[in-house]
Amino acid sequence: MENHSNQIKIFVDCHVFDGGFQGTRSYIKGLYAELVKDKSRHFFLAANDTEKLKKEFGEEDNITFLKYRSGNKFIRLALETPYLIKKHGIDFAHFQYRVPPIKCCRYIVTTHDVLFEDFPEYFPKMNRHSSLITYKYSAKMSDIVFTVSEYSKQEIAQYLGVNTAVVMPNGIESIFFEHYNKEAVKQQIKETYGLDDYLIYISRREPRKSQHLLLKHFIDLNLHEHLSLVLVGHETFKNPEFEVIYNALEPNVRKKILLIDNLGFQKMLPMLRGAKACVYPSIAEGFGIPPLEAVAAKIPTICSNQTAMADFDFFKNDFFNPFDENEFREKLHKIAIQPSDGNQLEERKAIVKARYNWQNAADIFNRELQKFL
Repeated sequence: MENHSNQIKIFVDCHVFDGGFQGTRSYIKGLYAELVKDKSRHFFLAANDTEKLKKEFGEEDNITFLKYRSGNKFIRLALETPYLIKKHGIDFAHFQYRVPPIKCCRYIVTTHDVLFEDFPEYFPKMNRHSSLITYKYSAKMSDIVFTVSEYSKQEIAQYLGVNTAVVMPNGIESIFFEHYNKEAVKQQIKETYGLDDYLIYISRREPRKSQHLLLKHFIDLNLHEHLSLVLVGHETFKNPEFEVIYNALEPNVRKKILLIDNLGFQKMLPMLRGAKACVYPSIAEGFGIPPLEAVAAKIPTICSNQTAMADFDFFKNDFFNPFDENEFREKLHKIAIQPSDGNQLEERKAIVKARYNWQNAADIFNRELQKFL
């Protein structure tokens, strides 16, 4: 084993990269792409698919990729992770939501939200109870608790009994701000997926994400006559409302709805860039990275104004209340038919770039870590 004795050793649980695309992947990648620039630290990134991690993070002298042997989440957290921490002499270990049941080093946990307490109707009962127990235990066990918004900080204090959570807002990766040739990307998407103009929604599929609301009004407004709808994200919880609407569609209409469960970053990015518009009708989020990524890529976007997303005040007239179906229907129809406003897109892109960047997040992370050094 290589000697990293002069470096601070930080273990990062990256098992989320073994599954489909979701916000916590963006969080880990964005934060650690910035943090690994500090060569006084050595980072141990762990997942089942280490080859995928290498593609995401690149191979650097101060990164070691560790392979989880088991696909079982209980074995991974209770047995494999403590073993790896001890084996490599880790100083700090960073987890999302849940930490191992035994303390092996200083723990850092990011609790993105406790939405199942504010919105229990959108989560299975057993999931809510187990999550509350493990989230509370993990927050109290950890030396540093990060969260991503003031909304989530208040949730953590109320439901987990931890008043010391540190708000570290998400950043948006620099690649989303890069210039690209829209027409070339659209041609690439057409050749790969057979799509012309389309609306996109990137998020896991579950009731609170409101894919059923989007599908319902996409069909009722007859948008399928000139647009496709692309829903990117794997199914977390069953959404009976969505299934009823989707299964009742005529074959010629259903072919205009593309469901993509797992899409790697390299395929997700052009899929976003090629879209006519992005729609984000989620009822509840601890933060909400996807609409910001869409704004960074200059994609016209309408966004829910609920929970933590209320902070995205630059959306102005493109905000909507997902509980008001008439308002949503109006905003959806408008963004589906109107040409984009280039000046507005540039203004919003600039706001997101200044407000949500990973350098700011890394500075907050380093400030908290320094308290233990």
